[in-house]
Amino acid sequence: MSTAPALDPAHTALLVMDCQPAILAALPEDGDREALLGRMEGAIADVRATGGTIAYVRVGLTEADWDATPAVNKSFAPLARHRVMHHEDPATAIHERLAPQDGDIIVRKIRYGGMSTTDLDQQLRERGITTLVVSGISTSGAVLSTVIDAADRDYQLYVLSDGVADPDTEVHDILLSRVLPSRAHIVDSAELHALLRVE
Repeated sequence: MSTAPALDPAHTALLVMDCQPAILAALPEDGDREALLGRMEGAIADVRATGGTIAYVRVGLTEADWDATPAVNKSFAPLARHRVMHHEDPATAIHERLAPQDGDIIVRKIRYGGMSTTDLDQQLRERGITTLVVSGISTSGAVLSTVIDAADRDYQLYVLSDGVADPDTEVHDILLSRVLPSRAHIVDSAELHALLRVE
């Protein structure tokens, strides 16, 4: 059982990051993708059931974003050059199984981190959120960048170990076991259920 402190749902948000068809497509085609979505559905339901906040973060670029992306950006310059991940492309929509509901936070970002190019931090603070449960794709991209940033902003952090994934499973495993625990409690969806005290 986890030694992580129990969660106060009134001050907790589950971050659901980059769960978009275009990004899910980078994960192996071995059934794990559907299982991941199922676990995330469960986590969303648990947080909703206890009155917590769900915050969705998605990558979506406009023509202006493409034009403003410098060639030195190793990750985003190719997206700009090939004019992909347009914010209106259905492939950049939040996956239908995890669809937002009224009252959820939804932000569009143009870099890896969930906060660096959005007003997510401001929206969370306005709701009194002090604790984040981080989920999504990929462990080495959005998850790592957001955890490091949120830790510097003094959020209490949890990473949902079975609600994150990465195309590189070795990197994923190293991040969960060696890097992220210095900033976040690592819990799985069953532990999250218990920490929220879902009835």
